[in-house]
Amino acid sequence: MSAVNEPKADRGYIPLADHGLIGNLRTAALVSTDGSIESYCVPNFDSPSIFARILDDKKGGHFSITPTIPSTTKQNYTPNSNVLQTKFLNDQGVATVTDYLPRQAKSAPTKPLLTWLIRRVEVIRGTMPLRMECAPAFDYARAPHTMEIVADASIPTIYSSSSPAPHKKVLFASARANLALDLRYVAESLLDNVDVPAVQLGEMDLRGQGHLGVSAGAEWTMGEGQVVTWVLRIPPPREDGGGPRGAEPTPEKASEMGVSLEQLVMGASDLRPPEDPFLTKQLLHRLLDDTNQYWNSWIRQSTYEGAWKEAVHRSALALKLLIYEPTGAVVASPTFSLPEYIGGTRNWDYRASWIRDSSFTLYALIRLGFTYETNAYMEFILERLRTKNADGSLSIMYTIHGEKIFPEEELTHLDGHKGSKPVRIGNGAIDHVQLDIYGELMDCIYLSQKYGKPLSYDTWVAVREIVDYVIANYKKPDLSIWEVRNRHRHFTYSKVMMWVAIDRGLRLADKRSLPCPRRMQWLAARDELYEEIMNKAWNPEQKFFAQSYEDLDILDSSLLIMPLVFFMPPSDPRFLSTLKQILYTPERGGLTSNASVGLVYRYDVRKTDDGVGGDEGTFCLCTLWCVEALARAGEYDKAMLSRAVGMFEDFLQYTNHVGLCTEEISAAGEALGNAVQGFTHVTLISAAYNLSRMLQKVRGA
Repeated sequence: MSAVNEPKADRGYIPLADHGLIGNLRTAALVSTDGSIESYCVPNFDSPSIFARILDDKKGGHFSITPTIPSTTKQNYTPNSNVLQTKFLNDQGVATVTDYLPRQAKSAPTKPLLTWLIRRVEVIRGTMPLRMECAPAFDYARAPHTMEIVADASIPTIYSSSSPAPHKKVLFASARANLALDLRYVAESLLDNVDVPAVQLGEMDLRGQGHLGVSAGAEWTMGEGQVVTWVLRIPPPREDGGGPRGAEPTPEKASEMGVSLEQLVMGASDLRPPEDPFLTKQLLHRLLDDTNQYWNSWIRQSTYEGAWKEAVHRSALALKLLIYEPTGAVVASPTFSLPEYIGGTRNWDYRASWIRDSSFTLYALIRLGFTYETNAYMEFILERLRTKNADGSLSIMYTIHGEKIFPEEELTHLDGHKGSKPVRIGNGAIDHVQLDIYGELMDCIYLSQKYGKPLSYDTWVAVREIVDYVIANYKKPDLSIWEVRNRHRHFTYSKVMMWVAIDRGLRLADKRSLPCPRRMQWLAARDELYEEIMNKAWNPEQKFFAQSYEDLDILDSSLLIMPLVFFMPPSDPRFLSTLKQILYTPERGGLTSNASVGLVYRYDVRKTDDGVGGDEGTFCLCTLWCVEALARAGEYDKAMLSRAVGMFEDFLQYTNHVGLCTEEISAAGEALGNAVQGFTHVTLISAAYNLSRMLQKVRGA
């Protein structure tokens, strides 16, 4: 993808699709195609934002690096990595901005994780005039801050520029947000006959457009071979320390300690603590190399050999960015309140760990051979099983720290993306009754037993309790997968997934020869539930499975899951009739956007009240479920397999320029909803996996 970047004071909003994602398994940041950090919460996914320009282009906060002259932009990931590069091209020069949150290489596991945001700017041809703006807006742009430009003691004198003036850095501090940041830089030249670029930091006052403190900026011109690397971080409590940790590295000091000067600077002594090393070009080169090596070595573990390998691996790398490493939790998305319809009200916070989304995520990663993440998430969820609710239930989601409280709040001071209000943080659905989650969880546990760590007896007892809870509650209504916000109903999707929960419990007991004292009750409940679904969810006149027992005239694409979870074969006439109805356009009673290939809606919001209101786009998840359902049915009908390939190839055209997916797509092909959306990448992997397998099977027949 390439786009024209026109520098102007009133920049406005960048489309949701025009962003790449970087992360470090603690948090993540969106980077726009014009070089702006648009969304960034520190230090964790669910921490308050310091940059949220994507939700308010005036006062949300941003960190931009962009040319001051018109240029063409291109953005890409470095191969097999989550290191992002944005390239600016002009007749007079070419500059690249390389963005990443550093990860240590597997070969250096003892070094601390540096929670830095690093932006490396290099001119690779000609000259380029550039502008940097760092305008943090603490606590979702609610907290005021101070800014000062001070001497930077973390830059050794021997590596500073030749200027006699002391090296400077910016300190931001917000007492109300209880957070401080510092912005530092290292300038260097990669060519012997080229000087180190000179950068002059200065104030930038954006308070007139709603910022609650002064910002920092810089303008400078760079030529071929010159590099400036910017580092934004939360400074350690002890900035310079005292005694030896504040000492300056010198050749004499290195000789006294029996190390080289470079070893001294790079940490072969206790001059500075490891979490606050001297900032040098050597350190920055190593961090970039280590980060690329980390992502390269991780994706090399993939066992996937099917078609569409590039899209599958990019999806896997995106899913890895959604994992919160300290607990193993998986966020549904690293962003919050991005609209499902421009100007609409369906704006939700997805920075929590849904059991449903997480289970599907682990299912996808297992399919690619990644078992470490599965075991880590199992530890996270098993801890939740030990602290179930008083009635024996699980919460539908937990915070990334395992908490059950994620209060929803509206931020009325933020404009919302392109005016899409309200902006919400937290999620009120955390206390919803959604009985389908037990099916997704049990399916994940079942699959993890094939490839992950075997269940212990105590864990099996906890798993049995899940099945017993389902059997005690499967006749009750709920709010189901789409988290409707009005009346409880007997949603068919939830009934199918509760059948899955019981079925997987029985399969686990049989395959592992585990004790199952209530086996006969489980069998009876599973069979009764199956019969109930076939009788109460089926619309005999219109020949499709309905959204709920109460609304037999409402079609819902979540029921495409039926053959995917082995509730029924894809060749079953009832399922095929439902599938064919979904493939009609809404004007003909279906849920597919056009008659040839098409994207798929969840349900028709004009025909059913979900308690939310407003319009929405087609759901990527549902489109990919449809692809997989067609692929499975294609074993018996090659025309369906051909349509599955066409629909999947068409969908890939809606991924963005770096292969990332949002939650929904508008009628005009515009990306909608939170980005990056884990559920979409999960189903992309699953669809590609099963479509490839079916193509091989049919061709081999």
